[in-house]
Amino acid sequence: MEERRLISVVVPVYREEAVIEQTYAALTATLAALPSHRYEIVFVDDGSTDGTPVILRRLAERDAHVKLIRFSRNFGHQVAITAGIERARGDAIVTIDADLQDPPSLIPRMIEVWAAGHEIVFARRREREGETWFKLATATAFYRLLNRLAGIHIPEQTGDFRLIDRRVADELNRMPEHNRFVRGLVSWVGFRQATVDYARSARRAGETKYPLRKMVRLAWDGIVSFSDRPLRVSMHLGFLAIAVSFGVLAYGLYQHFFGYTVRGWTSTMVTILFLGGVQLFTLGVIGEYLSRMHDEIKRRPLYVVAQEIGFEREPP
Repeated sequence: MEERRLISVVVPVYREEAVIEQTYAALTATLAALPSHRYEIVFVDDGSTDGTPVILRRLAERDAHVKLIRFSRNFGHQVAITAGIERARGDAIVTIDADLQDPPSLIPRMIEVWAAGHEIVFARRREREGETWFKLATATAFYRLLNRLAGIHIPEQTGDFRLIDRRVADELNRMPEHNRFVRGLVSWVGFRQATVDYARSARRAGETKYPLRKMVRLAWDGIVSFSDRPLRVSMHLGFLAIAVSFGVLAYGLYQHFFGYTVRGWTSTMVTILFLGGVQLFTLGVIGEYLSRMHDEIKRRPLYVVAQEIGFEREPP
């Protein structure tokens, strides 16, 4: 009799006590209905300060399918996904957020596409309930900009709800970089990729863990991690500043030779402000790349684990 293949579901969690038991119930109902597969659910608690750790410990101690990784503090969503993938033992690994905006009921369909020969299956949002027009517009603009800058293709309207094959997971685990943009790394490794469309629901409970500030930071991580174009843009701005400076100089000489009175204050201030702005912008971009190089050189671990539960048990 052929051994049933193992499906791992990785769930990064941060302060989700209002919804985490519903998430567990929905995942269990979906995965238990797959008779040809075994399953494990790997919860990664990213330093929650509410009742989430207590709930997760209880689930892990009660259910042999549940594994728990608890960080010593909050290390970030992308690092939590990374830790879950590193610990997952499945032949295929599904990553999904804990807020139930992404439906666990889509997982069987993703498994079918994987079984048909695709190593990566993205879940693509065709509808996004409860999200503002601003967030939808900026998300679309970001993916188009990143695909143009980075030279890799990330399907638009996809997030961290995806299935990856064991081979893809092994390649991701070889990438120790600290400033992680996992959806970019998944696209970068290549392999055969497919998408499955779905309608994204509104959050069941709690509040979003990705406000505008974090979304902007994630977008910047994606651009800087996969493209050196910002450095080239800063160089072009430097050339533009030099050209403008020569233009101002030529205008000043014209005024002088033809006897016009030149007060000078406005042109001087505009030139100083323009050049100063370009210099500060260029230094900021260079500093961002140097900071990331510094992070990598220090060779610190991506995260620190405070507790692990359930990994000594084989999934039923």
